[in-house]
Amino acid sequence: MTHLETDVLIVGGGPVGLALALDLRYRGVRFLLLDASDGRVDHPKVGTVGPRSMELFRRWGIAHAIRTAGWPGDHPLDVAWVTAVGGHEIHRLEFGTSDTRPPLPWTPEPEQVCPQNLLAPLLVRAVGVHPEGPLHHGCRLDGLVQDDDGVTASATRLADGTALTVRARRLVGCDGAASTVRRILGIGAPARHPTRTFRNILFRAPRLDDRLGPRRALVYFLTQPPNLRYPLRSMDGHGLYRLIATAEAALHEEPMALLRTAIAVDTPLEIVSEHVWHLTHRIADRFRDGRVLLAGDAAHTLSPSGGFGMNCGIADAADLGWKLAAELAGWAGPALLDTYETERRPVAERSLAAAHANLRRTVRRELPKEILLDTPQGERARAALAERLEREGVRREFDAPDVHLGHRYASPLIVTDPEGDDGDWRSSALPGARAPHAWLSGGTSTLDLFGNGFRLLCFADSPLLGAFADAFARRRVPLEVTRCHDRLVARLYGRPFVLVRPDGHVAWRGFRPPLDPGLLADTVRGAR
Repeated sequence: MTHLETDVLIVGGGPVGLALALDLRYRGVRFLLLDASDGRVDHPKVGTVGPRSMELFRRWGIAHAIRTAGWPGDHPLDVAWVTAVGGHEIHRLEFGTSDTRPPLPWTPEPEQVCPQNLLAPLLVRAVGVHPEGPLHHGCRLDGLVQDDDGVTASATRLADGTALTVRARRLVGCDGAASTVRRILGIGAPARHPTRTFRNILFRAPRLDDRLGPRRALVYFLTQPPNLRYPLRSMDGHGLYRLIATAEAALHEEPMALLRTAIAVDTPLEIVSEHVWHLTHRIADRFRDGRVLLAGDAAHTLSPSGGFGMNCGIADAADLGWKLAAELAGWAGPALLDTYETERRPVAERSLAAAHANLRRTVRRELPKEILLDTPQGERARAALAERLEREGVRREFDAPDVHLGHRYASPLIVTDPEGDDGDWRSSALPGARAPHAWLSGGTSTLDLFGNGFRLLCFADSPLLGAFADAFARRRVPLEVTRCHDRLVARLYGRPFVLVRPDGHVAWRGFRPPLDPGLLADTVRGAR
């Protein structure tokens, strides 16, 4: 029997569990991470890291490593609707390449293609594997018991059957859609929509890009009725691809036959692996049970249409990490951890709705057989389908900054602006929203100011600033004050004084510091 002690025990070493580990490490919190797998990702499901996740990885110091993990900077990021890869092209969304796309005004970190088989090793190295690091692979959670002071978890080392117990002050279940933690707690996660069955085929086609030339894309949406209407995408830009298929006929068809149907050009193909999976749309009945919390797919599962799932989970980690750190440091109020669900559940609801809308659009899209014809009738049918795709607004599935960056928390920690809102998340520092990005001198983003504690941005001076800082200091709430004289940034933030939380969301703003800064300090730390 091996016994370990820590402050936070994370169960599940996928992207969300590793992201939470990175946030806790950034904040100096002791943690252990148990993961039942051996850490290898042989069949990557995730392909793209969204912009908010990239901003968080920037904070944790690994954004550059993700951008240089292997995706070629000159590979097109386009999305094309085709009858088959190399066949008739019906519609294309042009996104340029990683090297040529223009900078976005609202983020310093645009999305980055980095498949899970490349992303996972980067995160694991950053966290550190046992015995030098806190990550224990091959450890299965068997049970947990809570008491007034903490959680005792029992686990098994799968390599030799050794029993392991871990005593922690908090436990976070990041162990996926079939979460053992959620099951032990008896927390339900009812289905929001019918379950769908899909088949993923991972394959290599090392010469396909050369055969396609200027017709290359990142994602090819197939339009072959009835079974091939889902994406075939490049995973690494170097010949690794993934095909998604569904329907009973596709599930029982030979994989090579499916690939030959999906790819119109004659090129060598090699099957790497297959995976049948079940798409569920679920949100847990609650995200917290005493000293145990749920994050990522353990708390919510949604369609991959739009790429919101992993990125929603990584944002869970950013919301939860600073609150756990505050509680362990002793400056959190009694209501702080309760706001984790208050803030993150609406984001999960919104992300699920957006992803399901994207999926439903694909499922219900009419694909007349005439689009396959090499005739004038086929040309007319393809042109009509292209018009429908444009009317449907398919671009928002692949260009959705509002979903990734535009969520706005409403909780007891957020002080609403009595002067009202002006603008949106792109153009103003709205209470509850992510503090907006702007470039400062020296290539620094405003986002680089946020993370360690609260940050008060001052675009004007006031004799009340000393009292403001003293109120936070008396409560041991970490606060830094930054005076900024950049007029463009001042105009973007909209108020002379803006208080930003450790997760980068705006807690309060005003035309002058509050007359009772202690009341504000208590509000933003969950003590009101």
